[in-house]
This record gives sequence, C-alpha cells and structure tokens, in this order.
Amino acid sequence: MAEREPFRWPVRVYWEDTDAGGVVYHASYLRFLERARSEWLRALGVNQMAYKESTGLAFLVREMQLDFLRAALLDDELSISVAVKERRAASILFGQTIDRVDGTCLVRASVRVACVDVRRMRPVPMPADLFAELTP
Repeated sequence: MAEREPFRWPVRVYWEDTDAGGVVYHASYLRFLERARSEWLRALGVNQMAYKESTGLAFLVREMQLDFLRAALLDDELSISVAVKERRAASILFGQTIDRVDGTCLVRASVRVACVDVRRMRPVPMPADLFAELTP
C-alpha cells in the first residue's frame, strides 16, 4: 500500500507567537503542531467536541520529541505537516514537520497521542470505524 501524502496546514507567524526579538517562541511550535493535527481530524470529518460528547473519548498527547533545526520569524508563512507513522489499538504516532513555504524545514516532531476515556482518564482502544480511517 502506498503511503498517503502528508496533510498540510498553513500558518502565518504573528507577534503573539514570538519573543521580543521577533523569533518564534518555542511553545508556539507546539500550538502550531496541535492545530495541524486538529485540522487533520476535521478534514477526516471528525468534529472533536461532538466526538467526545457522543463517545466519551478524546485524543491526548502522550509523548513528543522535537528537533528544532532553524528559527521561524515574525511574518513567516509556514506549512505544518501531519502524517500517520504508526497506529496501535489505543494510540497513533504522528510524524510532523514545520516548514517555511520555501521548503526549509524548521522543526521535526514525533508525536504519540492516546485515545482516552475522558471520564476515567484511561487509554482505551479506538473505535473500529475511526481506526480504519487512520491507517497509514
């Protein structure tokens, strides 16, 4: 089976994303990555709030590795990628990048999210219908 093209989400860097020098603050990259994963789910037809309300399930970050290669700057146009690298019964491993639109890779990330029963705050297997959509 051929691997799917990564999902991409555009982001522009605003003052609120930067430090006093106009360089993106490290925590802003986490927000960019999170937003891209949320938009990826939305593109699959999953409304996270409705899904949580109907199933009692949500996706929580379990583990994250980041490699900061270059800095993003005020007003940069970025492209955030999302690719499913591995799927387990109760978790998904994503490979993500943050690139300038000129193709320069700024950040590489590996993010594992767990499917969690929010009432018990315990990992649970993903429902079969959702599980099929998430096949890399």
